[in-house]
Amino acid sequence: MSLLDGLRHSPVFLALATGLLGLCVGSFLNVVAYRLPQMLERQWRRECRHVLELPDEPAVAPLSLLCPGSSCPACKTPIRPWHNIPVLSWLWLRGRCATCGAGISVQYPLVEALTGLLSVWCVWRFGWSIALPTALLFTWTLTALAVIDLRTQLLPDDLTLPLLWAGLLFSLAGTFTTPQASIVGAAAGYLSLWSVYHLFRLLTGKEGMGHGDFKLLAALGAWLGWQMLPLLVLLSSLLGTAVGLTLILFRGHSRHVPIPFGPYLAMAGWIMLIWGRDLTAAWLQTL
Repeated sequence: MSLLDGLRHSPVFLALATGLLGLCVGSFLNVVAYRLPQMLERQWRRECRHVLELPDEPAVAPLSLLCPGSSCPACKTPIRPWHNIPVLSWLWLRGRCATCGAGISVQYPLVEALTGLLSVWCVWRFGWSIALPTALLFTWTLTALAVIDLRTQLLPDDLTLPLLWAGLLFSLAGTFTTPQASIVGAAAGYLSLWSVYHLFRLLTGKEGMGHGDFKLLAALGAWLGWQMLPLLVLLSSLLGTAVGLTLILFRGHSRHVPIPFGPYLAMAGWIMLIWGRDLTAAWLQTL
């Protein structure tokens, strides 16, 4: 039996294979979350210096998502392949660099494990269908955006805009919604938070959220359709409020320090992808 036949006829095999793939993708998403903001900062600095007609900064080593290879942030020693196995290597090394003993953030195994778990959940929900690879792409992109926003309070256009366009294009196949609902969802998603942003700024003189949140909600509207947006916004607001109050009450987080909204939009968007129709039906029955 070929690998493709095995995937088609064995849900367990498909789940295991997808879970392992998700662990490996999670390892790459850690690289994306760490390097992409640095790459964007370098680009912005070059553009600012060009506009201001300032001399170029001293040359630095090139940086991309693929090069150079992963290394310890403390001692800069390249990480050996057997020290870069998702989750297992971190546990084996007890969260420390094999060379210098510096601590390695728990973010790395958590993102890897979460990506693997969510990938398996997509298999459980969609099985072997055209919806599965698109759901995985959606899941992995949201995971990267959530981690980046938590670390830097940025939602890069390099991820949100391709996610938006992918949602519009995939709607042509009717995978998750229709083209009409996708287009309206993208417009309504962007304009809803755009309106809230400007109303809040008009009333308080402060900025309540970043423009990346508009684009992320537009992307979610493109993937899921406008019908999902009211419950999605409500769910993300409830998640954000619950986490924010927990941080303020139990972790001493200052209420004046902004809390990124992108991770809660991403969480709510993924929940709506998996259970959206059931949640919307239950919500409508209560009205």
